[in-house]
Amino acid sequence: MSLWYVAAAGALAGFAAALFVPPPPGQQWRTVASPASSPEPVEGIVRFRAVLCPAAGLGAMFLVGGKVGIGVGLVVAVTVWQAVTRMEPPAHRRRREQLVAALPHVVDLMASSLAVGSSPSTAVQLAAMAVDRAMREELLLITSRLALGVDPVRVWTEVGHHPQLGALGRALARATESGAPVSEAMARLGEDLRRDARAEVESRARAVGVKAAAPLGLCLLPAFILVGIVPLVAGSIGTVLNF
Repeated sequence: MSLWYVAAAGALAGFAAALFVPPPPGQQWRTVASPASSPEPVEGIVRFRAVLCPAAGLGAMFLVGGKVGIGVGLVVAVTVWQAVTRMEPPAHRRRREQLVAALPHVVDLMASSLAVGSSPSTAVQLAAMAVDRAMREELLLITSRLALGVDPVRVWTEVGHHPQLGALGRALARATESGAPVSEAMARLGEDLRRDARAEVESRARAVGVKAAAPLGLCLLPAFILVGIVPLVAGSIGTVLNF
């Protein structure tokens, strides 16, 4: 019975220790859809972390056994808590992918608007009308700050810290602060983003072949053994026995 008490105490200690470990730094840029005051929903496996951590710690402790098992259980409980906490919710991942995919189109739309004489704030507002909801919310947040009279350099500098729109913010901040033509900056940024997108697609295409090698090998190797090696071995054994 004492072993169960030790196990429960170890799991709870690991769980308590994990609570005091600071979580990973959150996103610095808040959107209209996810203000800092509203709590984000816990999705998927994250909601079961309070059960998974003690269970993993107890399993590791009983598997190892002894005093060493207690320490291993504590480490496993803390590790599982941190790993589950750092998992990205599916909604956040989809939003991030949408923003990354829409950024080149936004830059092209802004470059076209700037080329005909629009101001950067007007170009952002016009681009927001032609993109999907995720990007529209980000751009409307920028235009609302510009409409309130916030210094454009400050606004674009802060946008430069955005995880997905950082390239746009840094390019506009440099162009606004230096007085360089913003349309040229947007044209160069659009070329850079398209080049990076092509490189990423090519990298993923090459990775598909590498990832497919192992499953193909697992499928072809048994067939090769059955079709090529087994008949040869069987024939050789039959020849030897007949001899």
